[in-house]
Amino acid sequence: MWGGSVDDQASGLRRLARQRPTRVVSVASGKGGVGKTSITVNLAAALARHGNEVMIMDADLGLANVDVLLGLNPDYNLAHVVSGERSLAEVVTTTPGGVRVVPAASGRQRMAELSTLQHAGIVRAFSDLSLELDFLLVDTAAGISDSVVTFSKASQEVVVVVCDEPASITDAYALIKVLSQDHGVERVRVLANMAADMEQGQRLYEKIARVTDRYLQVELDFMGVIPEDDALRRAIHQRRPVVDAIPNSSSAQAFGHLVGKVDAWPQPESAGQLEFFAERLLGHRDAALADAGVRAPA
Repeated sequence: MWGGSVDDQASGLRRLARQRPTRVVSVASGKGGVGKTSITVNLAAALARHGNEVMIMDADLGLANVDVLLGLNPDYNLAHVVSGERSLAEVVTTTPGGVRVVPAASGRQRMAELSTLQHAGIVRAFSDLSLELDFLLVDTAAGISDSVVTFSKASQEVVVVVCDEPASITDAYALIKVLSQDHGVERVRVLANMAADMEQGQRLYEKIARVTDRYLQVELDFMGVIPEDDALRRAIHQRRPVVDAIPNSSSAQAFGHLVGKVDAWPQPESAGQLEFFAERLLGHRDAALADAGVRAPA
């Protein structure tokens, strides 16, 4: 048939529809234990179920667990990329739901303490990776370490996960303050996790917003709520995203609602696929080297 088969034409149309910049979203938290990684893997799975090409980068370089929550047992991870043993393309693995994952190493202190130059190796790896992606979700470490700042600043969107605990609220504000005052991040999305209902999540957001409105020059956006849900805990024990394991649960429906909100975010202005992310990471690396009085390698 002239012009190829119907399947070929449909595939071509899908590729054309995806010829837009990759949206790079960092998912962060002021403290551990608020469900940040669970948010990342379930949002990725929900985006994939809605027809998006999605990849997760596990950027908690020393205490990685994205692969654990997704039931993956990768042979290689980012440690092998940093050491030069494998390319980034060789360590990427894919879930049954079609989400690509760049796994990191767990229990390796040296990965949690990478130098600026070692981070540059990861930058080069992303520069060489050729994939058609709609979303790259970066699951950062908890807190305000240099790696968290590096990956958050290189992303177009930053989501800060918070739960209704005093320490979580205080540490979330501290993270937002560092990103805003010290690194020029102008917009942060706040997601309330393990909330009793939407009203509790809204109140939680407003506690943070009252302080940021007074002291910081940052745009804060309420992304929504993931409810306290036993189905989500069961899915974690099954090592599956709740949107796949128990799709009718309240938490799975909440993730589906988040997909609509994420799709409504402004399109990135930068062209290309992962070039934006790599270039922003490269810029942060060169600035850090300049601050330290070290000349960036060519």
